[in-house]
Amino acid sequence: PPLHPATHQPVGPEDLAPLFPMGLILQEVSSERYIDIPPEVLDVYRTWRPSPLYRARRLEKALGTPARIYYKYEGVSPAGSHKPNTAVPQAYYNKEAGRTKITTETGAGQWGTALSYACALFGMECEVWQVGASYDAKPARKLMMQTFGAKVHRSPSDATEAGRTLRKDPKNHSGSLGIAISEAVEAAVHDETTAYALGSVLNHVLLHQTVIGEEALRQLAKVEETPDLIVGCVGGGSNFAGLAFPFLREKLQGKMAPEIIAVEPANCPSMTKGEYRYDFGDAMGMTPLMKMHTLGHGFVPSAIHAGGLRYHGMSPLISHIYELGLMKAEAVPQTECFRAALQFARTEGIVPAPEPTHAIAVAIREALECKQTGKEKVILTALCGHGHFDLAAYEAYLSGTMTDDLLSTEQMNAAMASVPEVKQ
Repeated sequence: PPLHPATHQPVGPEDLAPLFPMGLILQEVSSERYIDIPPEVLDVYRTWRPSPLYRARRLEKALGTPARIYYKYEGVSPAGSHKPNTAVPQAYYNKEAGRTKITTETGAGQWGTALSYACALFGMECEVWQVGASYDAKPARKLMMQTFGAKVHRSPSDATEAGRTLRKDPKNHSGSLGIAISEAVEAAVHDETTAYALGSVLNHVLLHQTVIGEEALRQLAKVEETPDLIVGCVGGGSNFAGLAFPFLREKLQGKMAPEIIAVEPANCPSMTKGEYRYDFGDAMGMTPLMKMHTLGHGFVPSAIHAGGLRYHGMSPLISHIYELGLMKAEAVPQTECFRAALQFARTEGIVPAPEPTHAIAVAIREALECKQTGKEKVILTALCGHGHFDLAAYEAYLSGTMTDDLLSTEQMNAAMASVPEVKQ
């Protein structure tokens, strides 16, 4: 269970109430197999859901593979990604609880955009701390959040004590999701009318995102296909879980047997190189301790272009099933990801956001292996967003200035040194 940051005892609803409405707290600890989606949320979902499932026929042809590649495209949402799937219900439950404002962090800007949109729908204020590297590289994301009515800060900022403290150290200049979370949490706890919302990691967030996989199950059934391989990118884990968890349920029930692979950045490899232990979800140690794969809450990854994957920890649920051996994980450098992104864009006509290029890269690897073996695998992946606001990243790749800054042992040891020891 999550532990209180001060006492290291299991947290109860009263510990989470200053940040989250009771409706979401109950979802966080629910043992129910299904939870009904409120009609008000369904009404908003109908704007873009169900999202399309495409077969990548032109990519298959270019690769010369016998594999059949399908991708679930979430870029059709108002925010251009999968993030509204949880932003809308989170805004709804907060509005029902009487909250008038929500604070949050954002890495690539996808989550901040989604929550800004959701808050506008329900007549709420939204204040966002955007990771510094993303704020600098993606000014259009800031403008989109402001268009939806949000107030946006570059993190670390002067607006919070956490930000003022952390920005004194030059290594924190580019920011991180852990730092931005600290700032957003601090801003929320001092005002009872304000709530905090997290765009990934937590159980209720992953629950909301399973609408992706539930739709994909039905869409594949219509064309009489069953996936042999499911590939998704992971940062905190919401997009990956949203696609994979419904299929994992079917696998555990013996209805299918797909291999499931999570793909993370080589310079922020919480699953493939991190330790499975209790750690804070933020840089300042303000959040509950969660048992997860972590690189250390003080870890600040280099400023790769997949800002949404620059998080030190992994969802506790995904960490758990990884430990059980129900899935695999791979780490891929960003140059390989963008090479795959160009191949995808030039065949399928969609410019992917930097985050899902990690999954595309591994899907292409697997498809090329099928070319060698002659196996006709069915590969399913989640294209969780478009890259229309990420063209600076493509420019870096096309100009040859993009580099792969891999995580060193020294960096990891330094970050892990501050992780608390928890007796279990």
